[in-house]
Amino acid sequence: MRVLLKANMDTEKGNEAIRAGKLPQVIQELMEKVKPEAAYFTTEHGLRTMFLFFDLKEPSQMPAIAEPLFFELGAKVEYTPVMNAEDVQKGLAQLKVG
Repeated sequence: MRVLLKANMDTEKGNEAIRAGKLPQVIQELMEKVKPEAAYFTTEHGLRTMFLFFDLKEPSQMPAIAEPLFFELGAKVEYTPVMNAEDVQKGLAQLKVG
């Protein structure tokens, strides 16, 4: 299932990770693990934030993906199922209206 992972990083933990040179490593390891089809980095509510869109093959992958973000970056993590345009068209074609 295609999901959006949103991670809002704690500012102090993020600062510590940058000083220790760990932030690039945490991000790189996550990217290698999930192989996102898209990755965006910005701020949200004043916090460093990443948005990764990827295929979650099994729900059991969720802890292994999120725990480094919790532990290393003090992040708040959300998983949201998402669709691309093709998925929406396929879903709409299945509607029986009228």
